[in-house]
Amino acid sequence: MNRRASTPATKQLSDWGVAFRTEEYANPLASKGSKQHYGISVARELGLDPTLVFKTLLAELTGGEMVVGVVPVSSHLDLRALARAAGVKKATMANPDKVERRTGYVLGGVSPFGQRFQHRTFVDASALDMIEVHVSGGRRGLEIVVAVDAFEALLGATFVPLSVR
Repeated sequence: MNRRASTPATKQLSDWGVAFRTEEYANPLASKGSKQHYGISVARELGLDPTLVFKTLLAELTGGEMVVGVVPVSSHLDLRALARAAGVKKATMANPDKVERRTGYVLGGVSPFGQRFQHRTFVDASALDMIEVHVSGGRRGLEIVVAVDAFEALLGATFVPLSVR
């Protein structure tokens, strides 16, 4: 791993002895006039099928608990499914400022790994059909390619259907 690719996410994976690789890309938000969804732009930049690239989202549950939802960039997070999986009535998308404070990452670079606070993590069940997935490496322009079982091993993640197209 080169020094430029060092983030809390890559550090956590390295510290736990989890195999991963990194891929860097030009920041898609830098393109003026681009109206394309950020995650789809990342997949296109890396030449990947968008179902292999996952985004990390934070949601706030009834009662105030923050949880992580990880879904393909080709989909949207189903907040009702997330609430059911977490055993509560309702989930809402977290405020962007709260996301950055709780994770230690900026939007567009939120990784499920190496977050400032540990959150319950729910990963879309479609990941179970894959050997590895791409997720943010902890900064814009950096992706981590990691085996699906790393989510359970490091984060205690639960795999459930969470995405809607």
